[in-house]
Amino acid sequence: MKAKILIVEDQFIEAHALERMLLRAGYMVCDIATSVQEALAVIDKEPVDMVLLDIQLKGSLTGIDLAERLNQRNIAFVYLSANSNRTILEQAKRTQPYGFLVKPFRQKDVLIMLDVAWYLHKQKKEPLSGNIASKTANNSNRSKTGCNTPVLIGNSPAIAHLYEQIRTAAGSNISVLIQGESGTGKELVAREIHQLSDRCNKPFVVVNCAGLPATLIESELFGHERGMFTGAIDKRTGKFEQADGGTIFLDEIGELPIDIQVKFLRVLQEREIEPIGGNIKKINVRILAATNRNLENEIAHARFRLDLYYRLSVFPVNVPALREHTSDIPLLAAHFMQRYAQDAGKHFTGITDSVLKQLMHYGWPGNVRELQNVIFRSVLLNDGPEISRLSVSLPQTADSKDTSLTMEENERNHILRVLEKCGWKVAGKNGAAEILNINVSTLNSRMKKLGIKKPRWYE
Repeated sequence: MKAKILIVEDQFIEAHALERMLLRAGYMVCDIATSVQEALAVIDKEPVDMVLLDIQLKGSLTGIDLAERLNQRNIAFVYLSANSNRTILEQAKRTQPYGFLVKPFRQKDVLIMLDVAWYLHKQKKEPLSGNIASKTANNSNRSKTGCNTPVLIGNSPAIAHLYEQIRTAAGSNISVLIQGESGTGKELVAREIHQLSDRCNKPFVVVNCAGLPATLIESELFGHERGMFTGAIDKRTGKFEQADGGTIFLDEIGELPIDIQVKFLRVLQEREIEPIGGNIKKINVRILAATNRNLENEIAHARFRLDLYYRLSVFPVNVPALREHTSDIPLLAAHFMQRYAQDAGKHFTGITDSVLKQLMHYGWPGNVRELQNVIFRSVLLNDGPEISRLSVSLPQTADSKDTSLTMEENERNHILRVLEKCGWKVAGKNGAAEILNINVSTLNSRMKKLGIKKPRWYE
């Protein structure tokens, strides 16, 4: 049985167009209210499962005021309007809606949003239980398709909630906006959504929007025909077309210029692209995007389009910082230790309690990526049977042991830090050899002697 819906919208045409969409889809619309007072009168009179709620309404009270009442009554709601005022946008988000729908409404968007919102509301009323491993093993899409991917590591409530969001997103083709600090693993989340979806045997194309030259962004994303501009010697297939049938992951979406955002919005709305100098092409692509920027702030400064933000954030996924799930640090550290020990031809039985204590009492501003790098360097530093000291000095308690390093260990750590800073570029301008002011062959020789190898995630 589908949810019973109340529409709270003071624009007659939009409200009744929305009502017709819902009725055609089999939903029951109990009423249309134009003010907070009218809406509360309906809710007091009959049970309502979900409210589609405009922010600007008749009277002195807004949709945000009504949202607070709905939360108190445990009634699900989705906002209908998009407001570019940063303060209003932040106030709306604080009420924790299940989503936003952008006017003019498209039936497909409305129905998908309702399905997602209702599912999330039911999950909220039935708290999660069990660990991540069992949930992953029982995932139907993974078992049916045979797709395989590394699962998120951790048994904390934060990771359990994240994984439930991933499973929910994987079950549909809605656009997903993945938000989180740098180093939290947003690309891993995107890959997991793809692998748990029915597109897992199709392409997964990653685009780093921050790394695209401004003059080539449109060509990279949408492609071009031969001879359309200087240097266009051959026809180029864009990233969207490469991902046809599968998933495209746009990392650092907040870096896209405004003019490209307009073209991207068309892809989201119409599922079609227009290569430079070419004809419009229909594509079948699942769109995932990520950012560590505050997009509300970007919207307020006219650097990010409001309509694009709402199209992307139909289903937002927030990746927790490592400081929000510190109980997972021992599991993560052990995982990275085993991976890099195998690469280095070493064997460790574990990590000493003193080292774990240091790991647990550090703030990890670089999140999981920083932990990964620390364990990688520590594997090179230690010879076993346990990792008994770290390659870097982390904030320690008064009773922590001395972690002084030898000259050779300090040299290895210094080279590693420089390599990480320049993305493991050894030669050329801004490469590690130039920064260290030594010959490239000398650096390669020192790296070989010190057992420094390029990590797989940089390859």
